[in-house]
Amino acid sequence: MSRTISYTRFGDPDVLTLSETDAPEPGPGQVRIKVRAASVNPIDLKIRSGAMAKAFPAEFPVRPGLDVAGVVDKAGEGADARVGDEVLGATPNGGYSEYALLERPIPKPAELSFETAAALVTVGETAYRTLHQLDPRAGETLLIHGAGGSVGILAVQLATARGITVVATAGEHDIEGLTGLGATAVPYGEGWAERVRAAAPQGVDRVLDCSGAGVLADSVALTGDAARVLTIADMSAAQHGVRFSAGGPADRLPEALPELVAAAAGGRLVLPLGGTYPLADAARAHADIESRRVRGKVVLLP
Repeated sequence: MSRTISYTRFGDPDVLTLSETDAPEPGPGQVRIKVRAASVNPIDLKIRSGAMAKAFPAEFPVRPGLDVAGVVDKAGEGADARVGDEVLGATPNGGYSEYALLERPIPKPAELSFETAAALVTVGETAYRTLHQLDPRAGETLLIHGAGGSVGILAVQLATARGITVVATAGEHDIEGLTGLGATAVPYGEGWAERVRAAAPQGVDRVLDCSGAGVLADSVALTGDAARVLTIADMSAAQHGVRFSAGGPADRLPEALPELVAAAAGGRLVLPLGGTYPLADAARAHADIESRRVRGKVVLLP
């Protein structure tokens, strides 16, 4: 049996309930892991609330969660990992659970905690993917909106490591941290475009929007070309001729997660954790994120 979080209707965090279900059985090429950490992503909250019902039509009960790290306890035929291996990855059957399946398990280095390993999966792949799609070059200037969030923090580090000049918009409480990561950070909000122009007199070559805060029109004006702007958070992208990166299967880059894991294990990539919660407190974790009582990546511990 497996203790699992699920919900049978859209709604507030209190729709999340804990129950016991049969542990999933791995098929060919799959492994089952005993989950040691499961990441909570912003998309989990949007799907649970019903805000993403058109993009993610529900078949209730829904078992939320995508990113997990743990120890293989059963392997299907042809699987890439063995019983006892420590692994991480994205699960197809709900990560807020004691047991989960992985189809592409990535080895977890001993230097990387289970919590950080689980937290890294989706936000890391998103940061890596969007930089690949925008394709900023060394010596160019990249503007990142909402850089204080997990995707933005990782994108700043990945970009600066490639010799790209990064200007970041963020809340006042994130300015110092982003500056420490190598970005030129300015406060978001009214007047942000003028502050960016002052911080980047050489101009802005490309823009990554992680905020969804209605910045696309001015971002296109800054670059002079909608093709140089990409968003992961603003559903009005098409109205501005801007690409929206949803991260579908066709967009995934198989090299992304192994590279990110190696960089994090080697101390070259940092992802702040906001807090850990017992699996049974998943509803409290969602509520704390929505009320901004916790910042940084939140991880459930089954």
